[in-house]
Amino acid sequence: MSRHLAGSRVVLAGVAGLGALTFATPVLAGECPAGKLKPNAQQMVDTKPVGVTDVTLGAIDLGKQPAHIEGRELRFRKLTIEPGGIVPWHSHDDRPALIFVQQGEIVEYASNCADPIVHKAGDIRPEVYGTSHWWKNLGKETVILYVGDVRKDPNDHHM
Repeated sequence: MSRHLAGSRVVLAGVAGLGALTFATPVLAGECPAGKLKPNAQQMVDTKPVGVTDVTLGAIDLGKQPAHIEGRELRFRKLTIEPGGIVPWHSHDDRPALIFVQQGEIVEYASNCADPIVHKAGDIRPEVYGTSHWWKNLGKETVILYVGDVRKDPNDHHM
């Protein structure tokens, strides 16, 4: 089996990214806690990727599939985030994704949550329209994320 086919059969998961810097204590449920979900809760943080490796494991042109979704690509990636690493602020308004945390623990700063959100190994995070965020590895262990997303622009290299 080709590496591309093998990669596309792995559980799809999506990565997420960066929101405004905050010093609030992170929540531990893997999602925004009750009462903390609100629009524009975090502002955009302008930073570059730090300590992040992003490898595309496979991709499928959805225009060539029976669904005929022209101009879209189903992409599957592995992100490795070193301790102190940052996945910079990005939006999912035009690029839905699922992120699977395979190893470690990472904190998400989402535009629509007043508190940071902690994601642990085994968590899956949907990233959909209205999601803008950034992520940071605050721990001492390397974090591994598997990301499946539907990308429109093949030149869009946002994480």
